[in-house]
Amino acid sequence: MTIFKEKVSEEYLTVSEVKALLEDVEAERAADEERELRYELARAIEHVNRFAHLDPEESRDLVVELLELEKVDAATAIKIADLLPQSRDELRAVYAQERYALDGDELDDVLNVVAKYV
Repeated sequence: MTIFKEKVSEEYLTVSEVKALLEDVEAERAADEERELRYELARAIEHVNRFAHLDPEESRDLVVELLELEKVDAATAIKIADLLPQSRDELRAVYAQERYALDGDELDDVLNVVAKYV
């Protein structure tokens, strides 16, 4: 017997947006004294607290601005918003898995957008 799960929807979120969602969950759990934070949830909260550098609104604005560029798709824009690369080498690491590479001008365009938010 096999049980299949159906994927209803999928949405990319930045670490900052996830942090806002997890803060709500943490507050809800703190209000109920009998419920504990599970290990996985506590680790996820710790992770987003450590790595979320922007406000959720700023990170979403950055993603929208990155999507306006030609060779930036949604998944890559989210990665860039999470990592906030400061150099061409860091940005090339984001594109290492892609089938294409960006030239110097395209890298600079992305880095200029990121620089507005750092």
